[in-house]
Amino acid sequence: MTARLADIAAQAGVSEATVSRVLNGKPGVSPATRESVLAALDLLGYERPMRLRRLSAGLVGLITPELENPIFPAFAQVIGQALTRQGYTPVLATQTPGGSTEDELTEMLVDRGVAGIIFVSGLHADTTADTQRYEQLRGKGVPFVMVNGFSPKVRAPFVSPDDRGAMRLAVTHLVSLGHERIGLALGPARFVPVQRKTEGFTTSLQEQLGLSPDEAESMVQHSLYTLEGGQAAAGTLIDRGCTAVVCASDMMALGAIRAARQRGLAVPGDVSVIGFDDSPLIAFTDPPLTTIRQPVTAMGQAAVRALLEEIGGTPAPHSEFVFLPELVVRGSTASAPQGPGSVSGRTGGGQDRTGG
Repeated sequence: MTARLADIAAQAGVSEATVSRVLNGKPGVSPATRESVLAALDLLGYERPMRLRRLSAGLVGLITPELENPIFPAFAQVIGQALTRQGYTPVLATQTPGGSTEDELTEMLVDRGVAGIIFVSGLHADTTADTQRYEQLRGKGVPFVMVNGFSPKVRAPFVSPDDRGAMRLAVTHLVSLGHERIGLALGPARFVPVQRKTEGFTTSLQEQLGLSPDEAESMVQHSLYTLEGGQAAAGTLIDRGCTAVVCASDMMALGAIRAARQRGLAVPGDVSVIGFDDSPLIAFTDPPLTTIRQPVTAMGQAAVRALLEEIGGTPAPHSEFVFLPELVVRGSTASAPQGPGSVSGRTGGGQDRTGG
């Protein structure tokens, strides 16, 4: 061990006593000196002591769903940049259909000695999932933070948009344009953000249009968070006479526009469509999409801050940090169509308008 200490000390340009303090986790060593000693360990081929690996490797895992939905790469970019600025190296682990599960990705990251993990829209958002996996992760001493989807059963900081408030913004906008038949297309009901959006939407319909709870509930259509899912759900709502459709993601909103056009209806002339996220490039669709902007930058930076506080031993409150979304009005919403009958009886076919 003495020979090893001498080698490491020589490589790092410090005393053997300093090397000893670093290896034993003693105070009194500057971060820069500590990094020099650990780098010397690596260069000489010595394994870092288990205790030091997780704290010093500088890796932070980021687990996201598939990257086809542009909101997830947007989160990954913001979180990755914020981690890099703090000297950490982000490790992106993506779930793909038929690929690695969240549990497998978590295990892989833990095996690599990550300092912490940020979960974006993971199993924590699924009310039917077993939350014991997160207690086991905590038992391994790995700090973590959750983005999107609060669970009171999980002891961790959560970062979320105000889903209920987002739906109030959307409904208020559409009611101001004269729409009275407004539908909501969104994902499976077991997810927390879906439940919150549904609650905010149905409450807003009751308050602003005087609908009964049952009538408001009939305006909600569940599907998948994909373009095809949005197309199917919106198609059903349009066939029920909806002149406007609020979607729980921009991808679903693009599907809603496709559903309207398949029926010979113009967007926004016959059917208004609102998305959710304000994903990159969504302003350049045809027509440019009115959407609810998820505050990705603020949320991503807050998630990183909370995680670094956990890593540093001064954990943030194990509660939910809620961020206000913003309505971005573009060309896919317009005044409700005038004239008798519902949208399903119209044959549209006019040119899409790209004005406000």
